[in-house]
Formats: sequence, C-alpha cells, structure tokens
Amino acid sequence: MYRIRKLVSQLENVKGRGTELISLYVPPNRPIHDVMNTLREEYSTASNIKSDTTRNHVQDALTKIMQRLRLYRKPPPNGLAVFCGAIPTPGKDLEEFVLYEIEPPKPVPTFLYRCDDHFHVDILRDMLRETDVVGILSLDSSEASFGILSGSSLQIVQNITSGVGGKHRQGGQSARRFERLREVELNDFFTRVADHAAKIFIEQFQIKKLIISGPGPTKEDFYKQGYLDYRLQNMVIGVVDTSYAGDEGVRETLERAAELLRDVRLLEEKELVEEFLREASRPNGLAVYGLRNVVGALTSGAAEKVLVSEDLNARRLEFVCNRCGYTSERFIDAKDEAAALTSGAAEKCPSCGASDWSYKSEDIVDYLEERAHEFGTKVEVISSATEHGQMFKSFGGIGALLRYRVQGSTDEQLQAQDRGQALG
Repeated sequence: MYRIRKLVSQLENVKGRGTELISLYVPPNRPIHDVMNTLREEYSTASNIKSDTTRNHVQDALTKIMQRLRLYRKPPPNGLAVFCGAIPTPGKDLEEFVLYEIEPPKPVPTFLYRCDDHFHVDILRDMLRETDVVGILSLDSSEASFGILSGSSLQIVQNITSGVGGKHRQGGQSARRFERLREVELNDFFTRVADHAAKIFIEQFQIKKLIISGPGPTKEDFYKQGYLDYRLQNMVIGVVDTSYAGDEGVRETLERAAELLRDVRLLEEKELVEEFLREASRPNGLAVYGLRNVVGALTSGAAEKVLVSEDLNARRLEFVCNRCGYTSERFIDAKDEAAALTSGAAEKCPSCGASDWSYKSEDIVDYLEERAHEFGTKVEVISSATEHGQMFKSFGGIGALLRYRVQGSTDEQLQAQDRGQALG
C-alpha cells in the first residue's frame, strides 16, 4: 500500500510532451489474449499519428506492454494496472521510457485503455481509499460531536451544542413544568443530532460502523429511543462510557473502544509509537532511532520492528567500482539525489583509485523491507497525519524496537534526532 500510494503520487504529477502516455487496467476475469488483441489494434491505429516522435513513442510503449503481458497466462487475482510511456527528463531535452506494472490491492472493476498526455490513476487512487470507515458520535445533554475514523486518520467533522437547560430548575417554575420543558428541549436536541448524523455518516462519508459514546445515561437514552436513522441504528457496534462528550469525547472513544476497533490501523500505529516512545525514553530501553542506528540494528538482527514515517523521503545509493568491485553506500534525502550522484561519481575508489562507478538508487522503505525479510523483522509505515505520527517524526521519522540491546552511542542518537528535527 505504501508503494502504491507513493507511485500514484508520483504518476499523477507526470506530464508527457504529447498524447503518448498509456494507462491500462485489466480486470481479473479478462483473458490476456483479448487484451493483446486490443493492444495490437491500437498499435495499428497509432500508425496514423502525424507526429513522428509521438507515433514512435506510442508504438514503443505498446510494444513494451505487450512484451510484459506475454509473461502472464492469466491476470493476477486482482487484475493488473500498467503505466508506460516516455517521460520528459527535468532540465534536459531528453525523455525516459518508464513501465510500471502493478497488482492493485482490490480487484480492477473494468477494462480501460487510455493514451493521453498524463497517466490515468483515478481507478488506482479509489482503490486506496479506506472502505471500513467508522463513525463516532460522542454526546451528552450539552453537546455532540461527530468523528470519522478511516484507516490511520481521525477527523472531527462537526460539533453542535444543545441549548438544553441544566437539571436544576429556576425560581418561579414548578418541578414538573421544568422537567417537561427540559424533556422537550432534549427531544429537539436528539432530533437535531439524528439529522446531522444522517447527513454526515450516510450522505457524506458512507460509514460501515458506528460507535456512540459519552458520559452518563444520555447516550443510552438517545440510542434506545430510536432517534437514529434505521440504517445507522443497524451499524452501531457499541455504546461506550467516556469521561467527556464533544471533541474530547471522540478522541477518548479511541482509548475506551480499543477492543471494538482492534483492526483499525490508527490504533495499531498509536500502540506502536507509544511502545517506541516508552523504550526510547528509558536509559537502556529497547529502541534506537536515526537512520544509521536503525540500519545497524537491522543488519545485526537485533531489530524486531522498524518504524518509518510515511513522508520520510529518503533514498539509499549504492556505488560499485567497475574496476575492483569495491562497494559503498549513502543514505540521502531524495531531493539531494542528483547532487549525491554527481559527487559520488567524481570520487576515487579507495581500493584501486579509479573513478569508474555504477550505482543503484532505491527508496529507503524498499531497502529496509528487503533487509528486514532476511531477519524476520517487520517494517511498519507510520502516518504523519496524526498526533502520534508527528511525535514520531521528532525522532527523525525512523526508529526500531529491538529484540535485545545493541551497543551504540547515545550521542549518535541525539545527533540523529537533531537532524530529523532540522529536516522537519
């Protein structure tokens, strides 16, 4: 999911010089030979394109796609998404041919072939949206707040106040009259809450589950007396006691309803970050942070879980001397890649003195996952859109929970933290 999100973000910003970028979506039940026939027809049609450059680029892209499809007897279980074309190289009057071949996280709904000046990533982007959206309604007799929990994101959509008076009557009113007036006000408030709930949870966000929370018996009265739309009434998975209502109540519901929400990614990430912070704050805790320290713990087999912020835009460069095979690596910010490649290519090999290098560049998360697989370590990508995600970023956006303590310098960790804060 991390790779696909990153690729979608990359592809949606790509613009071709002409209508020469091909997007292809193949459903899982579409025969490969049928897709190949369509592409051959498109190849013939492309011969009518007047621009020599555009015609050649389109036909070259179609040829590359057909070569890839020949490797499949049938589409993967979720189908296939392919993006291919000549992309202009920044700062140069050159173009680079790219081909991305993706098995989506959900079945491709329809066959699509497009040749345009941009890649069509809408279908893929829609697949990344969370479908198991949970609504949270936190209320008491004074206010109500409506929250949306989707994946690793919690959004408080709206807060409304009740206008219902307190439980103590004012002078000049009989107790019974005061009680009747308060019941009318509370009924009006519950009706407004139900109306807002229908608009937010059904029309706007199409939730799948609903949790009602709040202090005291108000929430039970609202739920049991049937004010909610029947569709929402059937989605309620729990009524939870909290100390607060309103916005604070929505946040507190995440703590109190952990068992009901055990499969929600936001809570998983929160628990991971809290465990990391506990260990990192202890003098000899089982946690390290900073890129070099984490890679060291990972390659030694000491890391049990590696945590990476989703917007840690770092890359690993590996330089190999073509003369003697000497290898060196660098970890850099993605925006510094061009400068790092230039300086790395100009350096002399410390083994043989030559300046003849080949290099490999890869996303840091891909590198970490590849190494983690060797040692049975799990890599967790942490959202930066949450409060705990922001706290984790203050440690440089990368850390590890350890199986056992490794020897390392505290000063190195502090320097890594400082570098992470400077980047932030």
